[in-house]
Amino acid sequence: MNQTEASKSTKRIVVTAMLCAIAYVVMVAVHLNIVPAAPFLTYDPKDVIITIGGFIYGPAEVLIISFIVAFLEMITVSDTGIIGFVMQVIATLSFSGVAAVIYRRIHTHKGGLLALVAGTICMAIIMVLWNLLLSPIYLGTDRATVVAMLVPAIIPFNVLKGIINSVIVLLIYKPVVNGLRRTGFVI
Repeated sequence: MNQTEASKSTKRIVVTAMLCAIAYVVMVAVHLNIVPAAPFLTYDPKDVIITIGGFIYGPAEVLIISFIVAFLEMITVSDTGIIGFVMQVIATLSFSGVAAVIYRRIHTHKGGLLALVAGTICMAIIMVLWNLLLSPIYLGTDRATVVAMLVPAIIPFNVLKGIINSVIVLLIYKPVVNGLRRTGFVI
């Protein structure tokens, strides 16, 4: 590895660590119940930060940041244990990971918009399946109760979460990337 590659690698590690820290802080600072029918579903904006990392570096970055932040959340502020960890990682990968894959291939404003819409749809569908699988265990209830919560709570929550995250990403991605470029952290 030459000095330029080492410098780029070091900068990527620094930016990744910074994104992990920011995602963790916003997760701790902002918790909103956006669907009153399901108080166990709370919104936090960490996926905004993780998506920006994915847009900058690609889907592998999403995987790294989502695992680190979800693990830190599990061991510090969450009472949902391993089930919450799994659900957080899956939700983030289905939104931010899908968005990062698409944006990597269509690296335009229109591509970013398409990526965020696809991420929102993917997360809504995937979280229906994972809620059917894990929520009965987490809530200590039967699957029929979870099925009854799909339309009034779980699906609207994930769609709203995706829309909120998408709007925020669209508003702050360019200023964040431009700032990182000016500081030399991103080329």
